[in-house]
This record gives sequence, C-alpha cells and structure tokens, in this order.
Amino acid sequence: MDIPLRRHRAGLAILLVALAPSLAPAQQTQTDTTGVKQSTQPLFTKSDAIYAAGFTVATIALFPLDRKIANNLQDQHNQSNRFFHHEATNFRLIAQPGAFAIGGALYLGGRLAHNERMADLGLHGTEAIVVGLLATGAIKGTAGRARPYVDVNNPHDFKLFRGFRNGSDDSSFPSGHTLTGFAAAAAVTAETHRWWPHSTWYIAPVMYGGATLIGLSRMYNNKHWASDVMMGAAIGTFAGRKVVQYHHSHPKNRIDRWLLNASIVPTPGGGLSFAFSATPSFDTGAAP
Repeated sequence: MDIPLRRHRAGLAILLVALAPSLAPAQQTQTDTTGVKQSTQPLFTKSDAIYAAGFTVATIALFPLDRKIANNLQDQHNQSNRFFHHEATNFRLIAQPGAFAIGGALYLGGRLAHNERMADLGLHGTEAIVVGLLATGAIKGTAGRARPYVDVNNPHDFKLFRGFRNGSDDSSFPSGHTLTGFAAAAAVTAETHRWWPHSTWYIAPVMYGGATLIGLSRMYNNKHWASDVMMGAAIGTFAGRKVVQYHHSHPKNRIDRWLLNASIVPTPGGGLSFAFSATPSFDTGAAP
C-alpha cells in the first residue's frame, strides 16, 4: 500500500536533512606511522553544513515545481527540436561513460608522460565520481522514486526501498549523471586552483556550466525530475571537493602512494604493464 503524500514528503525531508554532513572534530594526529605530517584541519566544517543545508532546502523547494517543469520540457514544441535532442544525447554520453574515459585517459597519460599533475587530476576526478555514485546508489534504492517517464504527473511517487527491488524505473532520486558532471567539475576546479589560483575564474564557469547542461539533458529526456538534478549536483560537488581536500591533506595515503607512483613499463612481448612502488616519487600535496 502506498504511503500517503504527506508522509512521503515528511519522510523525504528527513532523508534530505540527514544528508547534511555531521561536523567532524579537528584531526588531532600530527604525524602518521611513516613520519609524514598530516593536516590538522577538519575535513568537514561549519561551512560544509551550511552548504548541505542550502542544497537540501533548494531540493525540497523544487518538489512543488517538479511536475510543471517536467510537463513544460515534454511539450511537443520542445521535444520536436532536433538540436535539443542531439545535444541532450551528447551531454549524457559526456557524463557516462565519457567522464570515466576522460579520467582514465588523464591518469594513464600522466603516468606515461611522467606528468604528476595530469595523473593527479585523472585519479582524483575519477575517485570523486565513484564516491559520489556509491552515495547516490544507496539513496536511489532507499528513496524508491519513480522516474518521470513512468508518470510525468506524479512526481511524489516515492516508496521506501523500492529502488533496490525494481531497478532503474524507481531509482530517479537523485540523478547519477548530474552527480558525475558536478563531481568532475568540483574536482577539476579544486585541483587546478591549487596550481593556478586565478584559473578558477574561467575553469569553474566552463566545468560547472557543462555539468548543469548534463542535468538539464536528463530532465529534457524525461529521466529525472528537477529536484533529482538539484540533489545530484549537491552530492557531486561535495564529493569532488572533499576527495581533493582529503588527498592533499593526506598526501601519503595508500591510494596516492600506489596509483600516483605507478609506472607504465614495456614488457618483453612488446606490451605495457604497471609497476607499483610503495615509495612516493613526488608530493601531490605541494603547491607550486
């Protein structure tokens, strides 16, 4: 039996508020077991809580508008536009599988060219996407929201844990493609800001603008509600920022020690293979 609409809204509001990150205490450890100094700054701060609360309020505020926005985008005039159809497909592919292909290419290219920054960007950008997708996968299954193409006039069709049972049709909230775009945008912007602080003025608009178009494409294709896209953007941005922050405040963590210090070497048969070293060859936490 379906839960009444008021209970749907109340339950989802509780779920969204729970997404706001808890305030973590400052890290007390000054030095790890290898003698490497670690950051004493907290990974989560009050500003993160404000950020999460703002996105949560914005997502809830979009619920009453979801049906109207979806119906407008599915209008015959909009759907008959060939340019919109073509670009919506392009942006969907840029997010998935494009983001993984780009991240992997940056990482492999960086290792081949011994370009630490390129490898760093590819690895951390991809890791941010994976972390974000794991979080959204859990929320999708729990919220059990039906996608707009199931019934474009019923944006409040939530059912607890239905997403785990029914798969894609009931896994609308939040948008995974949008998360991918914003996680990549946040990671790239944060990484490049460390190397060229003034670059944020032009890199951020391009990256976040592209991520926004990915979200709009999912709404145009009737795969997601506007509130799905808003929460996907929130989680993606948060994942990208925090993955970069963590790795540069813990520059000798295991992932960086193994993957950012891997070498691509030729094999006797004429191929290539990875050679891993537990001894870091460079410091990813150092700013120029």
